[in-house]
Amino acid sequence: MIFIQYPACGTCQKAKKWLAEEGVAVELRHIVDEAPTEAELTEWIGRSGLPVKKFFNTSGVLYKELALKDKLPTMTEAEQIALLATNGKLVKRPLLVSDTFVLVGFKPEEWAKAVK
Repeated sequence: MIFIQYPACGTCQKAKKWLAEEGVAVELRHIVDEAPTEAELTEWIGRSGLPVKKFFNTSGVLYKELALKDKLPTMTEAEQIALLATNGKLVKRPLLVSDTFVLVGFKPEEWAKAVK
């Protein structure tokens, strides 16, 4: 599994601690230094079963600066994914990616079900 995080993010730190306590081995990936590609995002969004909108970091500064709340509804799914791939800070974090699931954001009960 790949744990995609921004190390300064408090939620990412909680998720990383939870994974360690649960004994879940993960490969760490910095979301800004190694931003998800368009191909990865397309695959992960499909695997997650979630709409593209759920992959946006809506509380992020960049999201607000770009006024994406108003722009996203007029964009196609492909345009949204291409935009997400331009900057890791646009992507909601943390992400937990396996061969069978993709989890966005940290909800311990959801993660527990998925990794057991």
